[in-house]
Amino acid sequence: MFFMFSCEETTINPENENDTNGTTEIPGKKSKSTGRSSASIGIVGSEADVSRTTTQGTVLMGGGNDVDEAIQWMINKSGGGDFVVLRATGTDAYNSYIYGLGSVNSVETLLINSRTLANDPGVEATIRGAEALFISGGDQYNYVNYWKDTKVESAINYLINTKKVPVGGTSAGCAIQGDAYFDASNGTVYSDEALDNPYNQYMTLQRGNFLNVPYLGNTITDTHYDNPDRRGRHLTFLARMNKDWGMTAKGIGVDEGTAVCIESNGKARVFGSGYAFFLRQNGAGPERCQAGASLDWYRNRQAVRVYKIMGNSSGSRYLWLDTWTSGSGGSWQYYYADRGTLRISY
Repeated sequence: MFFMFSCEETTINPENENDTNGTTEIPGKKSKSTGRSSASIGIVGSEADVSRTTTQGTVLMGGGNDVDEAIQWMINKSGGGDFVVLRATGTDAYNSYIYGLGSVNSVETLLINSRTLANDPGVEATIRGAEALFISGGDQYNYVNYWKDTKVESAINYLINTKKVPVGGTSAGCAIQGDAYFDASNGTVYSDEALDNPYNQYMTLQRGNFLNVPYLGNTITDTHYDNPDRRGRHLTFLARMNKDWGMTAKGIGVDEGTAVCIESNGKARVFGSGYAFFLRQNGAGPERCQAGASLDWYRNRQAVRVYKIMGNSSGSRYLWLDTWTSGSGGSWQYYYADRGTLRISY
């Protein structure tokens, strides 16, 4: 199992909201050293490889406190096999946390902070052997810079589309999962900056060249949605996707402490304490999306249709991503941009 990770709702939090250090110690079973690959920084459980029957699924976690139920969802889909955590900075603090949430053969963390490591055959083999994979938070540009067009990228896509194991990520580990993604190569961008100039130097987007995740075609994710408010920049991401690439753009935004778990049939369930937002372009593209000018995407105050779902511990509220029109437990609204100002209509 392979997991991209940064969440937890218990009293133990293995890393902070931005996953910059990952130095928090977690009490419990100690990691033992391993020679499985040159990137391994710790493993708990058995070092003997196992093979288990797995079920495909995707976790999009919004950062902040990790969502226990989302990790347990992944563990269940892993068949109790080997769980691998990927990161480019930090420690193996996730190992004991994940190991304590359910029955798995092992949890191992790989710290892959160079293209040399990302092309190491041993690293590739460890990833391909996983029954679940989780990508931690941090800086998504590290993941793009170190992992894109390497054996790590190929191995992740193999797990997603061939071996069909649960794959997830939090914060930066969520941000790279969409067909389109904000690579943060020039740093972060705030909603007011994006709306004021959709082509400012921080609005660095890529598409179709990294991970290939089911149901996330023409889709861009965003995290920490409520801290700070990222609705404005997310709307602007969609405007750019339509203007630059002719996409009928979609997006999934996730609050901190919240996770979207996408079943293999496209049912996107929301776990946790906050909201998830499912955005879909509702007709024509923006009236004005150009460099040096504020965004205008009005379209009769209905530019982008949004389904807003509050999470819970059972994940009983959902949206079907095969159509993006049928769901339960949420409410519909519209986002639009009026001369650089985000507005909402109902």
